[in-house]
Parts: sequence; C-alpha cells; structure tokens
Amino acid sequence: MLRRIDLRGTDLSARELAQVLPRATLDVEAATARVLPIIQDVRDRGAAALRDLAERFDGVRPEHLLVPAPALRDALDRLDPQVREALELSIAHNRAGHEAQLPTERDTEVLPGGHVRQRWVPVARVGLYVPGGLAVYPSSVVMNVVAAQVAGVGSLAVASPPQQAFGGLPHPTILAACALLGVEEVYAVGGAQAVAMFAYGAVGEDGTPDGERLCEPVDVVTGPGNIYVAAAKRAVMGRVGIDAEAGTTEIAVLADAGADPRYVAADLISQAEHDPAAASVLVTDSPGLADAVDAEIERQAATTTHAERVRTALGGAQSGTVLVTDLDQGVAVCDAYGAEHLEVQTADAAAVAGRIRNAGAIFVGPYSPVPLGDYLAGSNHVLPTGGTARFASGLSVMAFLKPVQVIEYDDAALRKVADPLRALALSEDLPAHADAVDLRLT
Repeated sequence: MLRRIDLRGTDLSARELAQVLPRATLDVEAATARVLPIIQDVRDRGAAALRDLAERFDGVRPEHLLVPAPALRDALDRLDPQVREALELSIAHNRAGHEAQLPTERDTEVLPGGHVRQRWVPVARVGLYVPGGLAVYPSSVVMNVVAAQVAGVGSLAVASPPQQAFGGLPHPTILAACALLGVEEVYAVGGAQAVAMFAYGAVGEDGTPDGERLCEPVDVVTGPGNIYVAAAKRAVMGRVGIDAEAGTTEIAVLADAGADPRYVAADLISQAEHDPAAASVLVTDSPGLADAVDAEIERQAATTTHAERVRTALGGAQSGTVLVTDLDQGVAVCDAYGAEHLEVQTADAAAVAGRIRNAGAIFVGPYSPVPLGDYLAGSNHVLPTGGTARFASGLSVMAFLKPVQVIEYDDAALRKVADPLRALALSEDLPAHADAVDLRLT
C-alpha cells in the first residue's frame, strides 16, 4: 500500500508543497565528489583508465573499447525479428515526432535595408549515453540518435556499459539498435567514465585494437543514467553542452473518482519496475480511488516479474498517494512536484492537462500510458527528473541545434540608426563604438 499524504483543507505555497511531497533523495554533490577522480583519470590515462574502470565497476575488462564493425552487423543479423520490427516502428514514429520540432529560419527586416536572420546550426559532434543497469534500453538508443540525426548532427558516438555476459561488449540489442540507425562509432564504456571520454576525448593504448586515438571530444553529451552519470554531466557542463541531469525515473498520476484503478495501478507499477529507487506518486481528490488503487497494486504486484523491485520502489519514501481537496489543488500539487512523467486520468483530461505548467511529458486520458511514450508515441523519453521540469525540458532536436543571428544592414539602414547608436555608445562611455559606425558614413 502506498503511504498517504493528506493535503485536504490546506493552502500550501509551491515551496511548502515541494517540501512535503514524496521525492527521491539524490545527493548529486556527494556523487560529484566521487566522479571527479574518475573524470581526471580518464583525462590523464585515456583508454587504460577506461579499461581499469570497466573492470572495477562492470566486472569485465573489455578487449575492444571501440566496438568492431562486425560485432554491430552480427548483432543486427541475430536480432529477434519482432524486436527489429518494433525498433523500426519506433524509429519511424520518432523521426516524425522530432521532425515536427525543427525550427523555421526567419528573416526579419527591422527597417528598410536592415535585416536580422535567424539560422539554426547543428553542433558538429555529439556523445550519446545509453545506460545498461537493471534493464536493457535499445529504446534509449532510438531516442538519442533520432533526435541528433533529425537535427542534422554529422558525427555521432554512442557509449553503453560493457557486459561480462557478452565478452566485454555492450548488450547485443543495444548494438543492433545502433546498427539499424547507421551508427558506426559505439563504445563499450559506462557510467561517469563515458561522460568523461566524450567531454575530453581519450587516447588509445599501444598493443590494443583501439589504435592511437580512441575517441575525439564531442560538443554535446546527452542520455539518461544514474546519479553518477548525472554528477559527471554536471562536472563537465561548460566544456560540453548537456541535455539535463536525468536521475531515477518517476511518474505522477493525477486522477479523479472516475479513473480506472486498474489502469492507475498498472502505470504506477510500470515505472516502479525500472529501479528500487523509482518514484510512483498518485494525486487524487478521491479517497475511494486511492483505496481501490492500493488493492489493485497488491493484486498486480504479486504476479509481476520484478515484484521485489516494484514493492521496494512503491514502499519507499519517494512514492505515495497525495490526497487533495479538488482538482484545482491537484494541479497545484502536480506543478510543485514537476514530474518526469505526468498522467492525467480525469474528466475532461485534455483541459486539465492544459493547465499543467511543470512536467517532462504529459500523458492525457486513459489510453495514453507512460509506456507508450517510452517506446512508440513519437515523443522522447529522455526527460527531466527530480523537479527540474520547472525549468528543463525533454530531449529534443533543440539539444543539438544552436541559434545563430545573422545581421546585414546596407548603407542607408546604417545611416538611419547612426545617431541613436552614438547616443547609446556615449552613454556607456564607449565612443569607439560610435566611431566605428561614423567612419563608414563620412
């Protein structure tokens, strides 16, 4: 049974709500102290450090850090046909969804002869991280790679942890997904060390198959991961761009008395099976629904494959049921929580969803469960966690695009603004700014 937080009859501010709502405890600062030596080791020793760290954290010392091309082809050849068909459908849906995100270049004539054009330029090279902990995530390959490809990035590299069961290479399904997408540069490197490799590059080792130069630095690092991946991304931010500090997954469900408790329970369980630290939160104005969801969780969790993991997650401090007075308070609670995934299962769900400000992704109505977004909806499942949806958004083509302003004025247009420009320049005690304009007009 989910623990309950009863907010009925209260009038808490957003700050006060954030303090009482269930939330996973993530000490990124403490994790940063642990990853800084790892990052420095990779900077100093390159491939040698990556092999040592793989042996330490993954239990295997990879012969190949750079996955050989035949291994990628073989993984695709051996891929289950049904999984391949599903991945191809996911790729197609995600291409369509991400192509819709591409911004339009515009030319604005500020005054006759004076133009400002807005260009969108893809970064040259990206490093895409795909986790490999308690589950296998070929869907994360699709989400990262498709967004970068649609944005027009020319050089893509993927990293995923080496697996002892597969001879020190990433999981074959990960490799097959890379092959399907035409990604040829794939590394058997996991965790914070993968982020460091992408940010600073890595030299190879003599006598190994990887060559003198293993990995060139990238411009942007994206992809989900655990707290150490998030801490490493924070540590290298500024040297490279990052998408977000994505942490352990979370779901919130805003539901009223008309919601089907079977659906709500199933969706809370579906996120809880990711990780014992996953967060599953129900927000409802109906104690009756809360009771019915608890009963359904007991029934469904008993037969699910990862029952122990699910029970740990649902019984943790990061999960719970929040009772609210009405849907107005429910919306306020959801905005204060800022869930990675928010489902709205209420009457007039679309209108209620339209009132939500803070969420990584919003799933509207009873037939839009979060697993749809994980795989085939056409949206991206790399989303902000830990309440960062207040200011961050999910992975999109925009993570890989730079807006560049192009300014072009002719002689007449420059003359029209010369006097006010001189006034502003002199007010800032920068007369040479004004002189640079006047020189062209005399």
